[in-house]
Amino acid sequence: MKQVTIVLMLAALAGLAAIGCNEAVVKPQETYDPDADLTQFESTLVPQEVTYAPAPLVTVSDGAHSLTFWPYTGANFSGEPQDPINLIFVGKSSPLQIRAALMALDGNRPAPFPPVPPFTSVWEDAIGDAQSGYSVNSNWTGGVIQLACGDYSSARFHIRLFRMGDWTVANAHFEVLIPGTADHQVLSWELAEQFVIADFIRCGLLDPTTPIIPTDQVNQSPFRSIPAIIYNGLPEELKQLIGGPAGSVDADVPIATDGHAVILNMYGAAQVIPGTFEQDFTLTYDQVIPKPFCQNGFDNYVYVQGPVHLRQVVNVHAGGLYDFAFRATGELSVLPVNPMTQEPTGSPLTAYVRERHAGQQGPRLSWLSSLKLQALLPGSTLGSGKQFTGFMVGMNGRNWYKQDTQCHQD
Repeated sequence: MKQVTIVLMLAALAGLAAIGCNEAVVKPQETYDPDADLTQFESTLVPQEVTYAPAPLVTVSDGAHSLTFWPYTGANFSGEPQDPINLIFVGKSSPLQIRAALMALDGNRPAPFPPVPPFTSVWEDAIGDAQSGYSVNSNWTGGVIQLACGDYSSARFHIRLFRMGDWTVANAHFEVLIPGTADHQVLSWELAEQFVIADFIRCGLLDPTTPIIPTDQVNQSPFRSIPAIIYNGLPEELKQLIGGPAGSVDADVPIATDGHAVILNMYGAAQVIPGTFEQDFTLTYDQVIPKPFCQNGFDNYVYVQGPVHLRQVVNVHAGGLYDFAFRATGELSVLPVNPMTQEPTGSPLTAYVRERHAGQQGPRLSWLSSLKLQALLPGSTLGSGKQFTGFMVGMNGRNWYKQDTQCHQD
C-alpha cells in the first residue's frame, strides 16, 4: 500500500521515540463510522467518459505491429506522470500469462544478482496502489494485475501490468519500505527492468528469433528522485547496486533509468493455474511525516503512531478471469510536532484510514477501482479534516476520479 500517506522518512532525527505515546493518543468525542463515510462518498461518484489524451504519445513496433501509447502511468486522468513505462510485451502476452510465467519461476537466480532476498525471492501477487495507463487503441486502462518479488515489509521488485489490445505495457521498479510507515520509496527503474528481463530469459518463453527488441527513448531520463535523507540511510552495498553515489549526499538522488523500454516477444505461454491467493498482515506506523492534507502552518509535520491492517484476496478462475479485492484499515494517533525539536506544536488527533481496491480482468472485461479515506478527528480541532479519493478505470466509459478535502481551519 503506497499511498496511505505521502511520506518523507525522518528516521535520522535523534530520539524520535522520546515523544510520549500517551501524548499523541486522543479519542474523538463524536461517534464516527469511517466505513459508512467512505460508502457515502462512493455514492456521489458519477461515471463519465474521459476523452482527454495525455501527452506525449510514442509509437513502438515489433516489426509487424505497432502500439501508440503514453509512456507513463498515472494516478488519475490528468496526464500527470507517476512511473515510466520500461517494459512492453507482445505475442502471448496478456497480464495473466505474464503473471503465470513469472510465478512459475523459483528464486535461484545466477550472478550478477546477489544471493540474498529479494533476489532469491519468488513472484507473487502484489499489494499496490491503483494506477492508469493510456493507448490510442484502448483509451484509458487500469493496472489490474500487479506482481512483487520480495517482502512488502522490506525491499521488493514491483511490476504493474496494463493490457492494451494485443500488447501489455508495464512499469517495473525496485523499492524499499520506509521504516515506521506502510509506504515504499522507489530506488531504481533500471535495476527492476533488468531483473524482469533476466527472469523472462529464464522462463524460456521468448521468441528464439527475436526475443528482445529495444525501443528508442520513450520517457525522461532520469525520472523522479530519492530524498537525500532516505538515500543516506541505505547500506553502501545497496547504493552501489542501484548505481548511486557512495557515502552521504546533500541533495536528492535521481532515480536511474535510461528512458528506453524493452519489448519482450512472447512466443510461448505458461500454464495459468486457478486458485485463491491471500495476503494478510499488519504494519505499524511510528514516524514523523509531512502532514498529508489540511496543513495549517503550525502542523506541517506530525508524529504518527499505530497499526494499519492490510488484506488482499486474489482469485484466478479456470476461464481466464482474474479478480482481486484489497482492504486497508487503521486507527492511528497523530501529534503535530516540530521535526527538529520534537516538541508538540498542536493538539493531538486520531486518524482513521480506509482503502478499498478491487478489479477484474479477463478475455472480455477489465476494470479497476480505488476508494480512500483519511480522517483526522475530532472535527472541532484546528487542523482536523477529511480527504476522500475515488478512482475508477472501467469499460464502456465507466470512469471517474474525484478528490474531496474538508478541513477545519477556524
